[in-house]
Amino acid sequence: MLPHPHIIAATGISSWLQRVLDYISGLDPLLAPLVFISFYILATVLFIPGSLITLAAGFLFGVGWGTLYVSLASVAGASAAFLIGRYVARDWVMKKIEHRPKFRAIDEAVGEEGSKIVFLLRLSPVFPFTLLNYALGLTQISFGRYVLASWIGMLPGTLLYVYLGSLFKSLAELAGGEREKTNTEWVFYGLGLLATLIVTIYITKIARKAINNRV
Repeated sequence: MLPHPHIIAATGISSWLQRVLDYISGLDPLLAPLVFISFYILATVLFIPGSLITLAAGFLFGVGWGTLYVSLASVAGASAAFLIGRYVARDWVMKKIEHRPKFRAIDEAVGEEGSKIVFLLRLSPVFPFTLLNYALGLTQISFGRYVLASWIGMLPGTLLYVYLGSLFKSLAELAGGEREKTNTEWVFYGLGLLATLIVTIYITKIARKAINNRV
């Protein structure tokens, strides 16, 4: 999901990320959103976890504007990574799996039911956001369906974590991230785990069907 963020302090992200966010916080109100969105997109493409950046959006811009900026940036970043995975890095990845015919069948299955699967994957906190963007580029889902399903699936997590970020009093406190989860977070994680179970069963079912049809 959107970054289905974990609290950043637990991820070992270095302090430079906080310094970048501190820099953005000192920019002109008209310039800060543009720099923030650009940085978020770059971070997504470079496999930098978006947790702290997503939380910081709530602190920097408030819930409404923060959700809008993260939503735009996360979808743009996910789309860029998807296209890189499909058109730039695809050959290298395909060479790694060319002797695994079942992968091709699974690829076709994802292409058949892609929007539903992408939506469920984005709700799940288990699948890493940045890696998933590239991996889905190898499937047969169309770019338009991928973008729409990703945007809808990431929106709940975006809203939740931007809201949580808005509750912090400073970026330093936000980066520390030492606090108890709220009831809303526990409900969110429960729904995310349910989505994980559903998508696992669903992918297995349609993949098996696709494999059997090829036999």
